[in-house]
Amino acid sequence: MSDIPQPAAPTTEVTVWSLEQTSPADLRPARAPEGDVRIVRSEVPLPEFSRFLYSAVGGDIRWTDRLSLTYAQWQEVLERPGAETWVAYENGTPAGYVELDPQDDGVVEIMYFGLIPAFRGRRIGGHLLSHGVARAWDLAERWPGRPQTKRVWLHTCSKDGPHAMDNYLRRGFRLFDTKTEVEPEVATPGPWPGAYAS
Repeated sequence: MSDIPQPAAPTTEVTVWSLEQTSPADLRPARAPEGDVRIVRSEVPLPEFSRFLYSAVGGDIRWTDRLSLTYAQWQEVLERPGAETWVAYENGTPAGYVELDPQDDGVVEIMYFGLIPAFRGRRIGGHLLSHGVARAWDLAERWPGRPQTKRVWLHTCSKDGPHAMDNYLRRGFRLFDTKTEVEPEVATPGPWPGAYAS
């Protein structure tokens, strides 16, 4: 074996911002876009569909944390009481999604939110986020036994699109934490490897 040190794997510095709303009155909804845009709850916990949305929306911004989950692990995430996925469709085609993660004491996290690249810049994102946040606030109405939502929060980071933070602030979110992390550089996974340039 060689004693020559191997070069360190490349890393990148990422800024992570955490934002919150503490009242349904905080939400400032966006105007609905023109055209045939519908938002529908995906009521069947289906790992195949969820993984498609995750990789198609996050593939060019290096969402990788869920790609190693087994089918059973993915199913477990989707079947938690109170977990919901809301999907935006334009002309019958999935355009993006928002995933709600129910947490303790009436807290709901917007776990994942975004649009497939082909649908960005068409005013769908603000509408989808508005809808997802409203569903986070009324989550208890669909899940008997769950406490009323008291707080909705999310995090975004410097890898996200250039309009992400502005969208959150326009919808009434307030920044409550900022931190910097060092992450390994990874190729953009896309819905399949090589779909997007690194």
